[in-house]
Amino acid sequence: MSDSPRRLITIGQLAEYAGVTIKAVRVYHDRGLLPEPPRDESGYRRYDAQHAIQLVKVKTLADAGVPLARIRELLAASPDEFAAAVAEIDENLRRRAEEIRRTRRRITQLQAGDRLFVSPEVAAYLERLRALGIGERTLGLEREIWILLQAVSPDRAAEWAADKLAAIEDPSFQSLYRDYDAAFDWSPDDPRLPELAARTRKWFDSRDPEATTAPPPDPTITRLAAASVSAYSPAWTRLAELTRPTNRTGP
Repeated sequence: MSDSPRRLITIGQLAEYAGVTIKAVRVYHDRGLLPEPPRDESGYRRYDAQHAIQLVKVKTLADAGVPLARIRELLAASPDEFAAAVAEIDENLRRRAEEIRRTRRRITQLQAGDRLFVSPEVAAYLERLRALGIGERTLGLEREIWILLQAVSPDRAAEWAADKLAAIEDPSFQSLYRDYDAAFDWSPDDPRLPELAARTRKWFDSRDPEATTAPPPDPTITRLAAASVSAYSPAWTRLAELTRPTNRTGP
């Protein structure tokens, strides 16, 4: 192409040759990346070969992930400056890619439900309860309490989770847990509660002391957990009273 009017091209033709949209060409004009030619007698802008070459360079850098704010710098850089700038941009892209991977892992955890705010051990325990037929409402309360326990004492929470995973394999404990789940909606005066409380005390009292090395929960956390439970189930609050002095809020 030459400066002859017959060999100059329109913005539409320029965009087509470079494989971009007319809107992109105008954006590059606004960013100072592509010189904007004057209008001809008909009021149209006409582009020559140098515009096309410049546009291809801009598009190549943009397609490679170079931010538009850095393209002008790279186009004017020496070979060494260009290499250094590209290395910097590549490192920034690597960091962004890692951030995206971390975000995607978090999204996967969101989809996983129980695994979002709890440890893998606690999530495994909740999954085991679900497999035993424990209702989602009870599982939700369990999960909330574990979130609290892990936030306050993550090291101990790991030991408590291991203890629970071991206990849930005991058929007697499974039976107790199912009955607690069923008792959620009972009246606090239900005549079945004393018998369930007695079974609970018997299970804990008969358990081999060496079967668990988990430390007792902090009293403050125990009270917070009990308050959380009592806000949902008066029957569970009554069970906690009936199982004293151990004062457990449930299996």
